[in-house]
Amino acid sequence: MSNRSERACMLCGIIQPFKKFVTTGCPNCESLLHYQDNEEGQVQDCTSPSFEGLVALGADNKGSWVARWLRIDSFAPGLYAVKVNGKLPPHIISALEDENIIYRPRDGSAED
Repeated sequence: MSNRSERACMLCGIIQPFKKFVTTGCPNCESLLHYQDNEEGQVQDCTSPSFEGLVALGADNKGSWVARWLRIDSFAPGLYAVKVNGKLPPHIISALEDENIIYRPRDGSAED
């Protein structure tokens, strides 16, 4: 993307302006990553300005094979990155595991 203020969440892949992550958080991951009002910490560490491909997810996403393939079929409508460069910090991955959440990096390195 040409607009460098756009960032992608490394957990769900949603693309939003940096300031939106700070002011409203992530519509999918806020309860886990706590982006809101955490500009210096979580937003910097858990979002990436480097991503590839765009997928628009509408309100009726249950039938979309692309949404299922990207594992975003249960997420909020919005723009999502196909690939997000970067990985969550180890302490965040450990916290997710403590919540029984399996982290699959969205950088193409995860194998199913």
